[in-house]
Amino acid sequence: MEHTGQHAKRDGFSSGFGVLAATLGSAVGLGNIWKFPYLTGANGGASFLLVYVIATLLVALPVMIAEIALGRKAKANPITALQTLAPGRLPWWLIGASGMLAAFLILSFYSEVVAWVFAYVAKSVAGSVLSSDRAVTEAAFGTLISDPVQSLVWQWVVLLSMGGILLLGVAKGIEALTKKLMPLLFLLLVLLCAVSLSLEKAADGLAFLFNPDFGKLTGGVVLTALGLAFFKLSIGMGTMMTYGSYFRDDQDIPATAMRVMSADLCVSLLAGIAIFPAVFTFGFEPAAGPALVFITIPAVFAQIPMGQALMVVFFVLTAIAATGATLSLMEVPVLIIQERFGLPRRKATGVTLGLLALTGSTCALTNSTLAGVTLFGMNLFDLFDFVSSNLLLPAGGIFIALFVGWVWGLDSFRQALSNEGRLRNDRLAYMVYFLLRFVSPLLILVVMLKGLNLI
Repeated sequence: MEHTGQHAKRDGFSSGFGVLAATLGSAVGLGNIWKFPYLTGANGGASFLLVYVIATLLVALPVMIAEIALGRKAKANPITALQTLAPGRLPWWLIGASGMLAAFLILSFYSEVVAWVFAYVAKSVAGSVLSSDRAVTEAAFGTLISDPVQSLVWQWVVLLSMGGILLLGVAKGIEALTKKLMPLLFLLLVLLCAVSLSLEKAADGLAFLFNPDFGKLTGGVVLTALGLAFFKLSIGMGTMMTYGSYFRDDQDIPATAMRVMSADLCVSLLAGIAIFPAVFTFGFEPAAGPALVFITIPAVFAQIPMGQALMVVFFVLTAIAATGATLSLMEVPVLIIQERFGLPRRKATGVTLGLLALTGSTCALTNSTLAGVTLFGMNLFDLFDFVSSNLLLPAGGIFIALFVGWVWGLDSFRQALSNEGRLRNDRLAYMVYFLLRFVSPLLILVVMLKGLNLI
């Protein structure tokens, strides 16, 4: 289908701060508060954290800069952008199609995790989960995920909420929400850290998070760390290319990407500091998996005055952070459907929501109706997570790096990063280009093959 919307006036971010807030809202979400702690706990703690930081700097950050630059240059959805920038050549547009598939798979399980957060807002108001008793918090979470009605209803609430915000557009919907509320989440995380550091076995939690044991590193652990870096910075899934298409022409792309990466890492570390001292103090299991945050955070709030009220605020803000990331993911298929098929934004959003309700329901019912259904030894929730985070995102990263390094070329990349010569950052452009051309794709490929036990 030919691109039909490229001549129409496109929506976009209204200010430099709005660009930063929305991009940060895409990167900072449940990936930090939910996924980072549980994967760190399941993969050995500090050694996993160190590999994750290295993967972010050498691989994820350069790819993020490349994605944003490609999106802003083309001012189009990921599929059309790559067709525009490499007309008549190899089918590079498949990178955009792969990103759309990854976004759908991620949204299928991620929307259910967001549903748990929404449900915990209600549970916090009722006071039913505020306890430092491990049996109480584990039972509360187990009851939620094993109830098919609750799982589906809360997921539908999430999808309808996201659809309503997306209908408002980029500036009035995505940007307006994220730039007002992201700072509040940061402040509450700092408070949680202060409380968690006062707990009896805080030193054990910090040692787990910051004292590496390299004997726990395997190819699979390194691949998981790489996948987390891509997941948390929203790259390899078309999101940053989509948001890049809304970037202002005067926005400093490398500086914005660096700020987003730094803030993303900071929030992840704050989440780890808030959670792991509580894990060791109250006898939780670091490798508890996706349930980790939901069973430990209530235990932390149970230790402080006004704990219930603060827990309500925490889960409300976590829901908002999750909303920012969910919106950025949903914007990928919405924009592709809107521009490729010439549909109004309202209809494109409706089509996306309908498809997500179908695929997402399989993940929502993983712990109840579909509990016995497995593929390749994994339930559907874990399978969608593995295929997207450990296969599609790294593969997308490889091909984005190859496209910029070997097809788009140095001159085009340098012009994009310097805002057509208005910024003096040639040295930075050369360094990032070198990483994209030679280092990042090779590192991703080796890690993928090793993690999948193919080498």
